[in-house]
Formats: sequence, structure tokens, C-alpha cells
Amino acid sequence: MKKRIYSQMTAIAAIASFATMLLVAFVCYELFCGQILDDLRTDAYLLKEADNLEGILKSDEIVSGGLLRVTWVDGRGEVIFENNADAAGMNNHSGRPEIVQALAEGEGQAVRKSYTVQKSSFYYAVRLEDGSVIRVAKEADSIWSVFAGILPAVLVVLVLLLVLCMVIARFLTKSLLAPIEKIAQDAEHPVEEETYEELVPFVETIRKQHEDILRSAGVRQEFTANVSHELKTPLAVISGYSELIENGMAAGEDIVRFAGEIHRNSNRLLTLIDDVIRLSELDASEREEEFGMVDLGEIAETCVDMLQVHAEKHGVDLRFEGERCFVYSEKRMMEELVYNLCDNAIRYNREGGKVRVAVKNENGQPVLCVEDTGIGIGKEHQERIFERFYRVDKSRSKSTGGTGLGLAIVKHIVAKNRAVLALESEQGEGTRITVTFEAVFYLGAGRGPGHLGEP
Repeated sequence: MKKRIYSQMTAIAAIASFATMLLVAFVCYELFCGQILDDLRTDAYLLKEADNLEGILKSDEIVSGGLLRVTWVDGRGEVIFENNADAAGMNNHSGRPEIVQALAEGEGQAVRKSYTVQKSSFYYAVRLEDGSVIRVAKEADSIWSVFAGILPAVLVVLVLLLVLCMVIARFLTKSLLAPIEKIAQDAEHPVEEETYEELVPFVETIRKQHEDILRSAGVRQEFTANVSHELKTPLAVISGYSELIENGMAAGEDIVRFAGEIHRNSNRLLTLIDDVIRLSELDASEREEEFGMVDLGEIAETCVDMLQVHAEKHGVDLRFEGERCFVYSEKRMMEELVYNLCDNAIRYNREGGKVRVAVKNENGQPVLCVEDTGIGIGKEHQERIFERFYRVDKSRSKSTGGTGLGLAIVKHIVAKNRAVLALESEQGEGTRITVTFEAVFYLGAGRGPGHLGEP
């Protein structure tokens, strides 16, 4: 990148310098040509106003001057006098542009270029009172011959400019990329005071991305350690009981009890693995969910019916109340959302407790509410309760078979659906979790376009 910027800046500077020199040369030559014609016009009018024109033309200054060519023609274009040639042997000049213009308008001018000798001839003619025309002319080098003459000096200047441009380009490239190189060498501490204004958004983006990467790395490392720890406990139980059975150290009722423990911990392992896999799927940003219109009320009612046995086992009264309420989401996500909230409310409830699941429309927005009369969550834990493997009461969580990932899955699902999650809880009094979804418009059969709410 540095070489590319350096080479491009050098090339641009070199082209700009060369183009500027050419432009200056052309402009100066045009000014030079204009000055020659102005001088010739002055000379022509001086001759026109002279009292003794014939005497002046025959003087040594005109005849042997050499630099200024003077021609006098009559009204028919016949040459009367020519200081650089024999007038008698010259052709009629009535067709010369400057003569024609002078006869018609009183004065005329022309420039004729000879590419053979690389010369330009400048002519200026004025009409006299008697109808004759006096013309003065002068030769000058063409622009190409002038440019060829100064070419060595131009090349020297161009080389000096190129060297200067290379030095400046190297300095500018170095100063331009210095902050970026510092960021690349130490992304953790990008230096703001040495950063130019246009790079500030880039530095801020790099800092945020670096912080996100570090945070993600920390979360992944913590998650890996937690998964390893959570897997280790049931595996140790399974391994221990199976070893006792294998070595014949268990008999009768012990075998049944050990087998029950192995079965319970095996189920816990399967549940934990399923939750880990699901979290990985939700974390995968490239995964595309098949969203559509989903009846949240129907899903919640089905989930409550399915969990009745689970609730009765824990001595909890689980009930649903609500209405048909549609959200734009994925059916599996909504099933997991309701299931995890209800399962959590049942597990962390008390004997004889209640769980109420409600689905309704509030101000056109679908709302899911799961409320329990369980142990509640202390204020100090409420901000972290949706973190992976975070448990308020670890001993109770393990005894109820929870994996510590249910609410983390809930948080991911809520985020993917751009919903709003609210937690209200008092320790010892219960918990209320509310999920508010975005309002959706549904075009149902027989209904008007843009009907808000249920189809």
C-alpha cells in the first residue's frame, strides 16, 4: 500500500509538473506572437504617417535593416517596393490575406508557418490614403523550434522537480500511514493525539472492533471453561456409578438407585449438549432463519399444556390466559422462548407456587408475559441472570436439573427478533418477565390491507 501511494503521488506530481511547463511554454509563445504583431502594427502606422514614405523606404535603415521586411503594393496588388527582393520580379500580392483585409477594412494581419524551416512569418498591412498598402513582416522561430532550444533546460528543471516531488511524496506517504502503522503495531492503544481528523472514525472503529474481539474471546473462553465444568460433573457421576456396578459392588436396590442416577445425569448431559448446540446456532450470524407469521398465543398455550406434567411434579400450578396474537418470527424460536421461560419459572418456584403465562396485544404490539411466585431474584443478580451458566442458587439449579443456559437462549432469541425484554423481580416474592415484540401488519384473507394484529 505504501509503495502504491508513493508511486501514484510521484506520478501525479510528475505529470502535473510536465503539463504545467507545457502550458507555460504555450502561453508565453502566444504572448510573444501577440507582442510581435503589436510591434509590426506600430511600425506599419509609423510608415503610414510618414511625410516622405518613398525617402524612408529607400533609406539604409529600411533597405539593409534585414530584421524587418517592408513591402509596398498598389491598389491592384502590384509590388511597388520590397526591401528584401527585387520588386519587379515579384508576383501580384492581391491574394495575400493581409492585403485583402487591409484593402477591405483599412488594416489586416496574418501569420504563415513554414514547417520545413520551422519558422513563422508575421505580417501586418495598412491601407494608405492613395489606396496603396504598406506591409511590414518579420520572421520568428515556431513554438517547436523554441521549445527544442530550451528543451535541455526544461529537462533539467523537470528532473529537479521530479526529485523534489519524490522527496515530498515519500514524506507525505510516511506521515499519512504513520498512524495506521502504529494502530497495526499496537491495536490495544491507538494514539488519538497523533491522528489526523479523517482517521478518527477509523481509529474508533478499530478500537471498538478490538474491544469486541477481546470481549468475545473472553466470553468464549469462559463459556468453554463452564461447559467443561458442567460436563465433568455428570460424567463423573455416570463413570463412578457404572464402575461400582461393573465391579459388582452394588446389588439389589443399589443397582436400581445407581441406574437411576446414571439415567438422570445422562439426561442432563443430553440437555446441556442440546442447549450448547442451540446457542452456537443462534450465535452463527450467517444462519438465515425462515421468518413468517406465527401465532404466539397458540404456541404459548401448547407449551403450557406440554409442561403440565413437569409443573405437577414440582407442585406448581401452571396456567395460560391470552388471545391469538401474531408475530413475525420463526416458530421454533417462539417455542424455545416460551418453553425456557416457563421451565425456568417452574424450576425456581416453591411447592404450591403459581406460574401464569399471558399473551396479549398492547397498543398494537404482541406481548408475552411469564409470571411466577417463586424464589425471586435479588437486585445484585438481575443484570447477570441472562449470562451463560450464571446461577443465583447453584445448588438448587443442579438439583432441579437446569443447565444454566435457558435464559441465555431467551436473550439471544429476543435480540434476533428485535424485541424488548423486561425483568421485574423481588427476592422471595417471585419474578415477572415480559417480552414485547414489534407491531406487524398482516394482510389476511377477507381483511383490509395493513390490518394490525391478528389475521
